Amino acid sequence: MSVPTWVTAFLDLEATAWERGTSFWAQVTGSELSALRGEDREFGTLLPADGDAHVKVQRRADGPTRLHLDLHVPDPTAAADTAVGLGAREVHRSRHGYVVLDSRAGLPFCFVSHPAATRTRPVTWPTGHRSLLDQVCLDVGPGAFDGEVAFWAALTGWEPTTSSSTGEFVPLARPAGQPWRFLLQRTHDEQAAGAHLDLGTDDRTAEVERHVALGARVEAQHGHWTVLRDPVGTPYCITDRDPETGMLGPVTSP
Repeated sequence: MSVPTWVTAFLDLEATAWERGTSFWAQVTGSELSALRGEDREFGTLLPADGDAHVKVQRRADGPTRLHLDLHVPDPTAAADTAVGLGAREVHRSRHGYVVLDSRAGLPFCFVSHPAATRTRPVTWPTGHRSLLDQVCLDVGPGAFDGEVAFWAALTGWEPTTSSSTGEFVPLARPAGQPWRFLLQRTHDEQAAGAHLDLGTDDRTAEVERHVALGARVEAQHGHWTVLRDPVGTPYCITDRDPETGMLGPVTSP
C-alpha cells in the first residue's frame, strides 16, 4: 500500500452556498481563488501565498455542503483496491485516473495522482497573530469509531496517538511535510459520519474576531477551541494549537 504523499481537503459546496462559501474561505486562509475549471466551471483551488495548495472547492450539482479528502498516491487504482480490502466502498473509477470511495463509516474520499510537496506556512495577520487551516476532524458515532480509526490508520500509515484531554479524540501522527493533521472524534450519538476543518492559531481571541468580521458566527466556546459556523452554515473550529507545529502544549485537544 502506497502511503499518501499529500492530502487535499475539498469543500463541496451546494450551489446556493458557492459564492459566499468560496469568498469566505479564501479570506480566512489568505488565499486567492484560482481560475475555475471543469465542464461547468465547478472546481477551484485556494492558492496560498507560499507552498502547494491543500484546499480546493467544488460546486455541487445537488446535495448539501460537505467535506471530502483527496489522498495523493502514485497509483490510485492499486490504492483503491487496497482500501476496498480494508472495508471501503468504491463509488466511481474515472477515466481521468482518480477513484472515488467511501470509508467504512461512509466518509467520502478520493485517490488522485497529481503531485504536491511543499507545506504552506501560517499566515501572519495585521494584528500580528498567525493562523493556519491545518486539521481535518472526522466526526464518527460510537458504533463505528474504533473501526474508522483502524481504517484511516491502515490507509494512511499514520499511527494513532493518545489525547491527554479526553478519550473522545484520537489523533493520527502526521508525517513531516504533510499539510493536514487527522483527528477522529467520537460523537455522542450514532449520527451519520461527517468531517469538519480546524485552524490552529497563536491568538484564538483575535482569530475568532477576524472570522466573525468576515461573517462567521460563534456556536460554542471550549477550553482550547471555539466552534463556529461560516456564513453558509458550515461548522468548523479555531483551536489553540500552534499553527507551525499543529500541537498544543501539555494538554491535547482538537
